[in-house]
Parts: sequence; C-alpha cells; structure tokens
Amino acid sequence: MTGGVTVLDHPLLRHKLTLLRDKYTPTAQFRQVAREISTLMAYEVLRDLPVEMVEIETPLETMRAERIPGKKLCIVSILRAGNGILEGMLDLVPSARVGHIGLYRDPATLQPVEYYLKLPSDVGERLVVLVDPMLATGHSAAAAASRLKQAGVTAMKFVCLLAAPEGIAAFTGAHPDVPVFTAAVDRELDSHGYIRPGLGDAGDRFYGTR
Repeated sequence: MTGGVTVLDHPLLRHKLTLLRDKYTPTAQFRQVAREISTLMAYEVLRDLPVEMVEIETPLETMRAERIPGKKLCIVSILRAGNGILEGMLDLVPSARVGHIGLYRDPATLQPVEYYLKLPSDVGERLVVLVDPMLATGHSAAAAASRLKQAGVTAMKFVCLLAAPEGIAAFTGAHPDVPVFTAAVDRELDSHGYIRPGLGDAGDRFYGTR
C-alpha cells in the first residue's frame, strides 16, 4: 500500500465541516455532524476493499454477486476524540473489528504518551483504518501507527477530519507507506499546537468538557 494525502472534496463534506468549525454549534449537533462526516468519508476511504463472488438466490433466480469477505477490516480509534469518528464509520461497516489506542499530548513537549492499548488478536491480518479527528503536530498519529506496526499491521490508512501541513509532513515522513485521508488541510499550527483556523479542541467539543 502506497502513501500520500487525499483531500475528500464533496459539497456535503464541506457544508458539514463548516458546521463543525462554527463555535456556536452545540455539543449534540457537533457529535451528530461529525458522525455524518465520518460515514461519508468511510465510503471513499473503503472504496478499494476486496470483494469475493458468492452465489445467492434473488426472489426470481440464482445469481453470482459480490460480497466483502470476513476478517478484513479493523477500525482503530486514538482515544478519546477518535471515537467520534469511529461511530460514524461503524454505521457503514458494523461488522468491522475495533481497537483503541490511548494517547495524550504532553502540554510541555507536545509529544504523545501512551496509556492504553487494546487490539483484536488478529489485527495483523486486517486492513486497519486509524482514526483521529485532528492531524495537528502529527506526533500522536505517528506514534499510534508505529504501535500498530509493532503489533503486526501491514495494511493501514489514517483518517482525520482536519490536517495541518506540519502534521502531514510529520506523519508522512514517519510513515510514507500509510495513506492519509482528510476532509480539509488548514493553514497552520499555532504556538500551542492547535490547527488554524481549525475547529478548536475536538475532544472537548465532542464531550462538552471545555
């Protein structure tokens, strides 16, 4: 699997992303819209899932048709904000396995610190979609991708709502083999490591913990 950055450009995505950016969007609506965006993004991110031919019976006749084979997909959320994207993707692929990586950003160094890891035992046999709303400094996402590779993952994609140029450079520099999918690339990071213009702290806005 080759890397690169794909900006998913669609009027519905742009409209819904505007709602997420608006500071007056309430928590409940923020969650719902993020979930809708995640489902729309999953449709494109999973476009190349492998399929197999199976025989089925329609009400009129027998035919051969395509089906996604089992044990092919795992969605891994970078806690806690990644869960806001995870749920929307599971709406589209409810049979996918789920993993979690707990990372927090040290406020002084901006470096990630791991505090939790739970993955399916066969995660190395699956395509893994790693999700986090923001690719800011890129350190947490890169650390999570490294941890997944240590667990045996060889096929991986990273999905975020927003990315900063600095985060893209850091992530793709560390993992040039992992493609990145985002709804937008914003201007820059500020001195506190926040994406500008951005949408604020995604975790706080998901869970109302400002």
